[in-house]
Amino acid sequence: VLIDDLITKGTDEPYRMFTSRAEYRLLLRQDNADIRLTKIGNKLGLAENIRVENLEEKERKTLMLLNFLKKQSIEPLIINPVLEKNNSSKIKQKVKLKSILSRPHISINDLLICEDLKIYIEKEKISKEVVEQAEIEIKYSGYLIKEKASAEKLVKLENIRIPQDFEFKKLHSISSEAKEKFEKIRPSSIGQASRISGISPSDINVLLVYLGR
Repeated sequence: VLIDDLITKGTDEPYRMFTSRAEYRLLLRQDNADIRLTKIGNKLGLAENIRVENLEEKERKTLMLLNFLKKQSIEPLIINPVLEKNNSSKIKQKVKLKSILSRPHISINDLLICEDLKIYIEKEKISKEVVEQAEIEIKYSGYLIKEKASAEKLVKLENIRIPQDFEFKKLHSISSEAKEKFEKIRPSSIGQASRISGISPSDINVLLVYLGR
């Protein structure tokens, strides 16, 4: 966040880093840093080929585990005691493991009561990192899809023009700081507005609403 702020936006005042201003925090996670950055690092000569090979193996096994969880079902008799223990509603018929894992308070460790899953993880030599990655993908899939769509939308809206006479002070759902900076700089496009130091993604979304987008 700090590097992006200082390089992309710059600063002309005492700087404070707010992680809440990071764009798309659900996409920029610690657990997927290797997925996002290793191949870029490799192209720049900063990551060896073996790291890329290890990453590709991790991605392959994560996909395998996700597909297994989507296809494998579990009997009520087996999983209901676990659900009851975790204050989750019991099931009355077979349900896919993915559906159970997407519930709050249920972890993939709870599903190891399913012998087929346990055997599969051991047989395919699925690492803890792969298990964690698959669990996060399932737990937060709805939010991740929504945030990815939001990120892609903002890229498309980068060149939207802001009228020269636009009254930034009429933006009611943003901070006084954001209004002040909009009024002072008077950005001519959404792209320029998003790169103003101190302006958050939520400020840009409010601006887009007022522009009818």
